[in-house]
Amino acid sequence: MRHLKPAFTLIEVLISVMILSISIIAVFKIYNENQNRIVYVSERNKHALEDSLFLGDEVLRYHKENRTAYDLLQHEIKPNKNKSREILKHLSRDIYIPEPVRLTSSEDGRGITAQIEEIKIKGTFSSSYYHFKITSF
Repeated sequence: MRHLKPAFTLIEVLISVMILSISIIAVFKIYNENQNRIVYVSERNKHALEDSLFLGDEVLRYHKENRTAYDLLQHEIKPNKNKSREILKHLSRDIYIPEPVRLTSSEDGRGITAQIEEIKIKGTFSSSYYHFKITSF
């Protein structure tokens, strides 16, 4: 009688290939999702950096208006190069300034009072920023 060597059957090999392929598909899906998140976060950070151009004291004058970065910065800096000027003119955002909120430390109005102004900047990635101003001490 001949002794057969132990080996895998065809079904066992097919099942192991199927398990491996499902695992590889899951890994690629996770990789793709992470890649999309990285792109989203990097774009959001880029826009947040651009939004910082719109956060000067001048911005509080423009409620429900679309302004360019050049409109807000032309009084503070004088971009000499046409390329810089064009880049600033290309960046625009819708600006919304709700009513300011006044905070007092006591009901009789004595003590520290502050004013909080919210700045909502609408664009591809909308953001909210706050100006805090102590009005009396």
